[in-house]
Amino acid sequence: MVGRVISRGEAYGEALVSKQPLSFFGGVDEKTGIVTMKGHELEGKCIKDKILVFPKGVGSTAGSWKIYSLSKNKVAPKAIINQETEPIIAVGAILAGIPLIDKLNIDPLKVISDGDLVRITPQGKVIVQKKE
Repeated sequence: MVGRVISRGEAYGEALVSKQPLSFFGGVDEKTGIVTMKGHELEGKCIKDKILVFPKGVGSTAGSWKIYSLSKNKVAPKAIINQETEPIIAVGAILAGIPLIDKLNIDPLKVISDGDLVRITPQGKVIVQKKE
């Protein structure tokens, strides 16, 4: 798969996937990386060192700062893949130096599952190794 590069970088790791939008402000603990958003399908799961795949971000512009804080606290995801990124996630990922790709030629939510190993290249390629 290939997509639009918003924050350039390279990453490899285990996927954590949600079909629900995610708010980082009030939805992810910046000290632990655990999703705290009530009723969210990732509630209680840790995003640290994951390739985080979700449709888009929601919520306050303070979410950008939260993504940056996650990085400073060493509990951020290794990379983010969105169906379509909005400014909150884009700014946060750029400030934090987290690779971010969206608008892939194939819907990532239909291809990537929890536990798959995902590689992201600086050119926007996404390579998925399905979990066994």
